[in-house]
Amino acid sequence: MKKLLKKYENKQPEIVFHWKDQETEAEGWTVINSLRGGAAGGGTRMRKGLDMNEVLSLAKTMEVKFTVSGPAIGGAKSGINFDPNDPRKAEVLKRWYKAVSPLLKSYYGTGGDLNVDEIHEVIPMTEDCGVWHPQEGVFNGHFKPTEAEKINRIGQLRFGVIKVIEDIEYSPDLSKKFTVADMLTGYGVAEAVKHYYNIYGGSIKGKRAIVQGFGNVGAASAYYLTQLGAKVVGIIDRNGGLINEAGFTPKEMKTLFLEKNGNQLYAEHLIPFDEINEKIWSLPAEIFVPAAASRLVTQEQVEKMAASGLEVISPGANVPFADKEIFFGPIMEFADKQV
Repeated sequence: MKKLLKKYENKQPEIVFHWKDQETEAEGWTVINSLRGGAAGGGTRMRKGLDMNEVLSLAKTMEVKFTVSGPAIGGAKSGINFDPNDPRKAEVLKRWYKAVSPLLKSYYGTGGDLNVDEIHEVIPMTEDCGVWHPQEGVFNGHFKPTEAEKINRIGQLRFGVIKVIEDIEYSPDLSKKFTVADMLTGYGVAEAVKHYYNIYGGSIKGKRAIVQGFGNVGAASAYYLTQLGAKVVGIIDRNGGLINEAGFTPKEMKTLFLEKNGNQLYAEHLIPFDEINEKIWSLPAEIFVPAAASRLVTQEQVEKMAASGLEVISPGANVPFADKEIFFGPIMEFADKQV
């Protein structure tokens, strides 16, 4: 299997679209690993320091995901090297989507990802470029629908993805009108942990969890894990973190979720990043959710968590480990042997 993965990893992608913004220092790439089935899919992310190799590795990971879960299409990803906190972010994104819109009309489908919001940025900005929906390219390239079928299916997508959650069991606050897109990935991360214990024995209730990242995915994961009875004992985000060895109560976690600053953790007594980064990895915990940027988790961190009782890792990040390899690098392989 490793030989096949290495061959797949080293194969050149079918399409690389490279963009240089004419008004700022922003630079972006869409990497389409293959047009298997006539189309490819993968979200759009933005962070300072991103490069083409990061986008390529995520595109290859997306293709593996589609192979497992469907539809039978190729993997892709878009990434923009730009500071998401820069006030020019919206204008950069608008110019990006204008440049990439021919791909989105033909054979590429996208969505939100790190520092790019699907509901408030991707959907309205692509609509302004004449794209009916960010997944229009997948419909055209893979499903090859008639015009009537296309209108019907895109209508269903528009309704489903931005549907407001109306059941209090799945929403931290119905009045805030959280959507399916806001919560779905984090829900899946938490449900994966629940099913791990259902299949392999034990119960999620009372299990302690460490969550890395508190954006859409990390915050929703922490919220749903708490709802399932797990105890989130530590949260680490790029601006600091929190530790509560007794576990945050459902009420406390709801407050943290509702008071986050955009996609960042906010609390009055936030522990500075350097301090929490020293402490959190040695906390006794059975569950680890890496849900921040790619390639952050080091072998030393895995070793500390394994020594403190780690049982399961449920990643919200596509490529959580700090390996240069896309698949089965030494840190990933080490983690796989430990938990």
